[in-house]
Amino acid sequence: MTSTITATTTAVRRAAHVALTAATALLLAAAAPATAGSSAGGDQLYLMVTTGDGRSSDTRGTLLLCDPPQGHGRAAEACAQLDSVGGDIDALPAADVYCPMLYAPVTVQARGQWDGRPVDYRQTFSNDCLMRARTGAVFALDG
Repeated sequence: MTSTITATTTAVRRAAHVALTAATALLLAAAAPATAGSSAGGDQLYLMVTTGDGRSSDTRGTLLLCDPPQGHGRAAEACAQLDSVGGDIDALPAADVYCPMLYAPVTVQARGQWDGRPVDYRQTFSNDCLMRARTGAVFALDG
């Protein structure tokens, strides 16, 4: 009985992930024509944050637009941070903070474009504190 519940839960999570990925593609495709002619080069990223491991996880996502900044509670700060590194999330400076040595995995993804260049970023951090220290406001979807 437990294996049936586990298999069903896994199948539902995979289907939700596929649906979220498809929705991401549709959002980016719909937003691209509207921003293609903007002077900022259409800076837009679909951001996803998944907390938990493969057995149990929670995924949140939003479309971050930067002309004008919108998408989540810290959109202006996220856009400014991304602008300072030319949209290269790996180049964001790490915050000087102490994080607990707690394993509570967080996977972040960003897909879209910055200055007309494609962005496809994915990284798993051992916990939320490390994720925020390395990515600043970009993946702070909770405001």
